[in-house]
Amino acid sequence: MRGKTFVSILSSLALLTSCANFKNADSSKLTTQDVLNTYSEIVYSNYDDTLKAAEVMRVSIGNFINNPTQQNLAIAKKAWKVGRESYGQTEAFRFYGGPIDDNDGPEGQLNAWPMDESYITSLIQDPNFDINRENLSEANERGGEENIATGWHAIEFLLWGSDSNPYGPGNRPVSDYISSAYADRNAEYLITATDLLIDDLQSLKQEWKDNESNYRSVFENGGDNSLRKIFISLGSLSKGELSSERLNVAVFSQDQEDEHSCFSDNTHRDAVTNALGVRNVWMGEYNRPDGSQVKGPSIHDLVMAKSPDLAKETTSQINRSLILADQIQDPFDQEILASFDSAGPKRILAVVNSLEDQADMLVSSASAIGIKNLTLVEP
Repeated sequence: MRGKTFVSILSSLALLTSCANFKNADSSKLTTQDVLNTYSEIVYSNYDDTLKAAEVMRVSIGNFINNPTQQNLAIAKKAWKVGRESYGQTEAFRFYGGPIDDNDGPEGQLNAWPMDESYITSLIQDPNFDINRENLSEANERGGEENIATGWHAIEFLLWGSDSNPYGPGNRPVSDYISSAYADRNAEYLITATDLLIDDLQSLKQEWKDNESNYRSVFENGGDNSLRKIFISLGSLSKGELSSERLNVAVFSQDQEDEHSCFSDNTHRDAVTNALGVRNVWMGEYNRPDGSQVKGPSIHDLVMAKSPDLAKETTSQINRSLILADQIQDPFDQEILASFDSAGPKRILAVVNSLEDQADMLVSSASAIGIKNLTLVEP
């Protein structure tokens, strides 16, 4: 489902791409420090918005648990999808050992996939497993990386159930929270996983809060090393993660289990929001759900000052990837299960190829401003 705001953004992107009407900052006033400050504020605002959405989801899930009706389940599902719209854009802040994915980072606890849903079922059905945040955290990826016990996709499974339908999402019955032998533990697990997700988002927001002794203060004083991290993040998300792991693998495996959000069939939106996250950082522009905008000097502006043609080409490519990602159809299952010469796989592979070109241009853009020998993170 596309919101009016996002459709408007895509229309604007199409116009920008066709007219080559690109932002060009005053290079005489542009500093690396200003770019890092803009980036930090975008990161903080994006995590803040994701946290707010997760807190709304928590209320919706609480209402559903207290009054388990089909309508309240639908409201909780919608709140999950709204939260994913914000979280998907934060994926552009990964891959350089920042707060999200350093040795102590919560990325694997927030967004790990693919998951073996039978693992969560086994925990719920184990009377000796005490459902609390600490135990869920310890159980996550225990015995194998597919043993996901926490995060967005654990919550997704608990709301939608397994997806064995190639024409739509999972269809968990409300009775799982009413008359099932494990109804109480299903509810307890769902609310606990949501609380843990909120804890993790709060910690990320705190690390990027301004005027604190935190990661942001170190990052903003990192100069070219921090710029390098930004380019590594964007290039790695574009090529290794989104293009390869999330799209290309699913097309060639034709396996629903390789969908990023397989239970809800929300994978098409994951692709769009990830691509949008790259654009947010590149352009130094982030549109918040409340209608406000964070905007300032960006890495695009730094490249524009050194190599205008390359900056314009990279912007066009990033816009192209976003537009192509939005053309992936819902449900994603049908896109990947079709024959390779049909429209579905062709739409996805067009995004794959565009993202790979985008990553190469980002590496060239980094080189243009003196960030050499950029090594992207591969899956």
